[in-house]
Amino acid sequence: MNLHFYKFHGNGNDFVIIDNRSNNISLSKLQIDNLCNRRIGVGADGLILLDKSNDYDFKMIYYNADGNVGSMCGNGGRCVAAFANMLGIVGAKMKFEAYDGVHEAVVEAETIQSVEWDISLQLADVIDVNVGNNYYFIDTGSPHYIEFVDDVAKIDIDRVGKIIRESDTFKPDGTNVNFVELADDNIIVRTYERGVEEETLSCGTGVTAAAIAASLQNGKRLISVHTKGGLFTVKFDFYNDKYTNVWLRGPARLVFDGEINI
Repeated sequence: MNLHFYKFHGNGNDFVIIDNRSNNISLSKLQIDNLCNRRIGVGADGLILLDKSNDYDFKMIYYNADGNVGSMCGNGGRCVAAFANMLGIVGAKMKFEAYDGVHEAVVEAETIQSVEWDISLQLADVIDVNVGNNYYFIDTGSPHYIEFVDDVAKIDIDRVGKIIRESDTFKPDGTNVNFVELADDNIIVRTYERGVEEETLSCGTGVTAAAIAASLQNGKRLISVHTKGGLFTVKFDFYNDKYTNVWLRGPARLVFDGEINI
């Protein structure tokens, strides 16, 4: 079968995206794993199907790079929003279904060449912030361990992240792992992503969880977040003991599109 795909990335977090509004594409775990493989496939941190929705503009089905159905992906949500805008399915504002419910997204700006978009994505409310021994555990649509360190550049993310991700504390599903350095007016975040099983250049739900955790340290509710892949802005409100109106903003870029035989 020849499969037409699009490759997007959000600050280095990259995805294979497929238009499946006709509902005629069904991929096995092995096929998804091969498509995301950087040696034998397209190469990506995850794969997204844009499906038709009966109630909203579209539905986002997200798979981790290992082929398993994933939880919410913030950068994936921003990239599929840009993709839907590119296809003309939506205008500047949209609502779509995802793993953890309905999300709003806004196209803040678009380049003339229609290859890069500035996308804001509303994430789910955060009700619980669990405090562990030297870490926070926050679910922003995906579960995240957050630990503050003095120098995030010195952390062996793949080694330490894997140990925490597979620890008994977070079994059976494991967790994403974030190390965060607090600066004067921003934070620096590095993330080990489950399902990818290594460090990614950025993680949307991860930087959002890190920003919420950082607000407990510095009291700020509008936070600039630096990652290896680029810069994000996270903002939110705190009301009735929960974090609401949570928005993640950053770029989403079309890399290329093509066909592959699977």
